[in-house]
Amino acid sequence: MVEKRSATRLEKLWDDAKAASMSEPERLVYRSNILGSDKRVTNYGGGNTSSKIWQKDPLTGEKVEVLWVKGSGGDSASIKLDGFATLYMDKLRALKGLYRGLEHEDEMVGYLPHCTFNLNPRAASIDTPLHAYVPRAFVDHMHPDAIIAIAASRDSRELTRKIFGDDIGWLPWKRPGFELGLWLEKFCIENPNAKGVILESHGLFTWGDTPKECYETTIDAINKAIAWFEGELKSKPAFGGAAVKSLPAEQRRAVAARLMPVIRGMISANSYKVGHFDDSAAVLEFVNSKDLRPLAALGTSCPDHFLRTKIRPLVIELDPAKLDVDAVLAALPAAIEEYREGYRAYYERSKHDNSPAIRDPNAVVYLVPGVGMFTFAADKATARISGEFYVNAINVMRGASGVSSYVGLPEQEAFDIEYWLLEEAKLQRMPKPKSLAGRVAFVTGGAGGIGKATSVRLLGEGACVVLADIDETALAAAKEELGKGFGKDLVHSVKLDVTSEDDVANGFAEMAVTFGGADILVSNAGISSSAPIEDTELSMWNRNLDILAKGYFLVSREAFRLFKQQKIGGNIVFIASKNGLAASPNAAAYCTAKAAEIHLARCLALEGADHQIRVNTVNPDAVLRGSKIWTSEWREQRAAAYAMKPDELEEHYRKRSMLKRSVFPEDIAEAVYFLASEMSAKSTGNIINVDAGNAQSFTR
Repeated sequence: MVEKRSATRLEKLWDDAKAASMSEPERLVYRSNILGSDKRVTNYGGGNTSSKIWQKDPLTGEKVEVLWVKGSGGDSASIKLDGFATLYMDKLRALKGLYRGLEHEDEMVGYLPHCTFNLNPRAASIDTPLHAYVPRAFVDHMHPDAIIAIAASRDSRELTRKIFGDDIGWLPWKRPGFELGLWLEKFCIENPNAKGVILESHGLFTWGDTPKECYETTIDAINKAIAWFEGELKSKPAFGGAAVKSLPAEQRRAVAARLMPVIRGMISANSYKVGHFDDSAAVLEFVNSKDLRPLAALGTSCPDHFLRTKIRPLVIELDPAKLDVDAVLAALPAAIEEYREGYRAYYERSKHDNSPAIRDPNAVVYLVPGVGMFTFAADKATARISGEFYVNAINVMRGASGVSSYVGLPEQEAFDIEYWLLEEAKLQRMPKPKSLAGRVAFVTGGAGGIGKATSVRLLGEGACVVLADIDETALAAAKEELGKGFGKDLVHSVKLDVTSEDDVANGFAEMAVTFGGADILVSNAGISSSAPIEDTELSMWNRNLDILAKGYFLVSREAFRLFKQQKIGGNIVFIASKNGLAASPNAAAYCTAKAAEIHLARCLALEGADHQIRVNTVNPDAVLRGSKIWTSEWREQRAAAYAMKPDELEEHYRKRSMLKRSVFPEDIAEAVYFLASEMSAKSTGNIINVDAGNAQSFTR
């Protein structure tokens, strides 16, 4: 049965009825998922679970003991059966005979594939010995904030004894690997009644004779720590109390929208970064505190935290009581360069003869008093997760500094983890980034046929996309569809009227806060109209010019402002029309507005070149499928102009083309991708006609 606890405590989610119908491997998946479902138990991708299961050997037919253990790179909350490595326990035990001592422990990782059971392709993680050598059938290794707050305290051994007695033991810091596995085995043999152990600066190991017992021991240990901290900290101000007050929420976001693109530009010279903003209560409590700077300087403790957040964060000096964002911006270059110099010095102090080359020296985490936290990484999900890890670190520092002194990882230990040769080998095995990885695109008319197809193409190449559209219903549907297809981290939406200066400014500010900046503008919002000139009302004329000329001007102007703040170039692609080059009957307002777009693009290409801002145009023709324009009265109007039925239009346009082919939204998207990517890095001021061939619209 589910055991309910107070809001601050963890619930016991184990369901006997559900578990009874499962196989033992399925119960391992179940245990892992319910543990990983609460970030107070373990962070994303962190922790590990295992079960020793007797199974039939596919070769001999005999029953053998098999270790099922979370494989390298998995996440407990979402892991499935194929996320677990399976290894023969007798072979794992035999590895002890090959072990040559601590200085050679890394070579033991190379033996793990030889222990694989049933040809399982899932790679075993370096944590495998930590589970294999615990002489119990079921083992959990988690990174709970409340436990790491104990583990990262100067008095961690004494606190462990005080809180848990003999139930939970303590071991000093040791980097995960074969040696630590042997330490855990020795501890279990010498302490047969212990239910688990806290690893200094690292986390919690628990075990049991049944999966439920193991799970409940984990939850009980965490809840006991939470309860103890509640009693100890209830009358103490966190982090020495507040030094400053938070800005109002809207103002925090406004400051973030100004700072994040500038930071992004400074740290994206070698590889594009995507940002994430967090102004949650936990973050604000820390960044506003008196102890912010000394605690931030200590860095994180748990290796999982450290690998995601780097040696330490960068504190950006800002006084919310005397807010001067211009002064903060002016000071940023020196602050970022000082951080880089500090990182390079850390590398030089700590490196070994065989250490990998220095990596990106820029900070991942940026803390701003009164405002919140920015995190930057190669993609949005990693930036968000890095922020979550630092929130875990904040929770740890709150607890540890409140009952003892917080202790970060020693610098050399931190370096040896960050530049571990095994970690480097793992990084080298990662797939090559997609062509638009780290790029951020803003697509107006993003919920329509061309806009959505373009977004799909850009997302498929790794870009983050902001869908901007005035149609809220279509916008919500497009966001939902693309979020399911590519991941919610990569897709954001803003309701936008491109003719409104405020809407456009707010839309770009929203993008800056969500993703840290922008690299690509696809200006695609459009309408259409058809009428003989004598029947063209001024309202029709103005509406075409408003959306197709003024709207393109407004979004381009805002993009230029953002691109120049970032100082890493930019890319604008206009979706114009064949009609901008070739006149059509009964469409003077539309054709004139489209011609204005094309000339605006030429002007912007001239202005942007010195700033590495490229501006190009795609000219579609007769893209009927998926287009909101062609579901409006425009369809009937164009059919009337050509004296035919609306259903005959698509065939008319196909036959009219030189290539006798229909043009689809995906065709336009392909041209946009070409112009937005490095494939066209030396092209600006150009026009690509995607019209299946129309001699009238030849550009020369």
